[in-house]
Amino acid sequence: MNNFLFVSAENDAISHCKAGGMGDVVRDVPRNIADRGDKVHVVTPSYSRLHRYGGTLKTKLNFKLRGITYTAELYEVIPKKEFHNIHHYVIHHREIQSGDIAHIYHNDPKEPFYNDALKFFIFCTAVAEAIKRGSFGRLDIVHLHDWHTSLLLFLREYNERYVGLKSIRFVYTIHNLAIQGIRPFEENYSSLQNFFPDIPIDYTNLMDYRYRDCINLMAIGIRFADAVHTVSPSYKEDILLPSNPPEFIGGESLETDLQQADKEGRLFGILNGANYHNIRTAERNQIYINTLRAIFKWLQQESKKYKADFLAHTGEKVVGLLQQRPAFICSSVARLTEQKFYFMKRSPEAFIAILKKLEGINGIFMLLGTGAPEYEELFRAFSKEHKNFIFTNGQSENVIDSIYLESDLYFMPSLFEPCGISQMLAMRNGNPCFVHNTGGLKDTVTHMKTGFCFSGNSYDEKIKNMLLGFDEVLKIFVKNKSKWNEIQENAKNQRFTWQKSVDQYYKYLYGIGI
Repeated sequence: MNNFLFVSAENDAISHCKAGGMGDVVRDVPRNIADRGDKVHVVTPSYSRLHRYGGTLKTKLNFKLRGITYTAELYEVIPKKEFHNIHHYVIHHREIQSGDIAHIYHNDPKEPFYNDALKFFIFCTAVAEAIKRGSFGRLDIVHLHDWHTSLLLFLREYNERYVGLKSIRFVYTIHNLAIQGIRPFEENYSSLQNFFPDIPIDYTNLMDYRYRDCINLMAIGIRFADAVHTVSPSYKEDILLPSNPPEFIGGESLETDLQQADKEGRLFGILNGANYHNIRTAERNQIYINTLRAIFKWLQQESKKYKADFLAHTGEKVVGLLQQRPAFICSSVARLTEQKFYFMKRSPEAFIAILKKLEGINGIFMLLGTGAPEYEELFRAFSKEHKNFIFTNGQSENVIDSIYLESDLYFMPSLFEPCGISQMLAMRNGNPCFVHNTGGLKDTVTHMKTGFCFSGNSYDEKIKNMLLGFDEVLKIFVKNKSKWNEIQENAKNQRFTWQKSVDQYYKYLYGIGI
């Protein structure tokens, strides 16, 4: 039996510990590993809250940071569903605080990553101490996820106390290369020198190429892991090339490191899977009822007061849809960020054109999400101006399930996409997707077979092709039902299984025969 440790900022196997697709991956991959007879431990920060949901204190961990002794607590917590050979843990320390994004990450507009660096420095050091003390047993594989966990590789490389970690194989998954966790080497409370004053700084091997007075934690994962993993094959190919935004988002200054990892045989592109078993099932014809229920709930929350007028405005539009059902629903569910909706922010006239095209066939556009304030404001303005745009500015699993079930078309115009899970979930329900042909979207949606794609060699060409492509989609829906039904059926029959993905994990990432 092999013994694994997954280290992540998110884990959707436990309640209230998910902000994005990483949480799905850290929920699903351990289940597939356990099915093979191996043992998995999964650890995340507690964010000063998760240990309170029935957590059992396993041990206290003492370690040095900032020249003083820190004491953190390791709790085993109860998952949403029990699975044999999987154990879930959280690390609690009073400085590992809940953030304002999904109660996990902090949004630090003036000094990005400041608060997150503090909590993940503490978290990673506590995990290193727990591994050293054998809290998870004798480990064969430690699987790290994104920059939040890569400090473990710094400690493994430079801290003599944790030199024993070198006997364990460390795997590093890149979920989103654009978010890199860059912090100063010195002269800042959240600097490397302040937290690790006893470790001489190896500037050459730790520095960010653009900000040479800073450590780049994403780069640490790429430079020091035994295997580096991107979450789709096409995203691997994208990030080996330099970025040229907005036409192309590639290596984001780390392409040299990635090329070196690839040359050394350490870089692998393996597509994420989707869950096809034990899934939540939604009832049909509940999409508007579920939206209204979510809105009424939010209107009672003090934190939503500043959105109250807008939520009431959205509710009023949804009530109208109960009486006059649209003929076509186009939808999106996403974090409202540049990655997901850059095209709409830069070219609002293109989004307005899409709404007008939908209006011509009695169609609506439903968007659910929260995110960057400027994107929330943009879509609230669109909603107030356009009757057929329903913007649900919040998060609700019931509404999300209804959107995936009852939409006719799922729209995903991501500027770049490491893998994407939304298109897989929409296709699982037989909904064709209209996507920008990039990264993981390229690997999962085939134009005119399982969905629809647009691309272009320049920004203007992409916008032009997006609008022309949308015309083509609506034309097929209205005038060629047999072709539409064929694409629907093909989409529903696609299977991006975790079993297939984890077979490749074992072979390439873990170096274990299958």
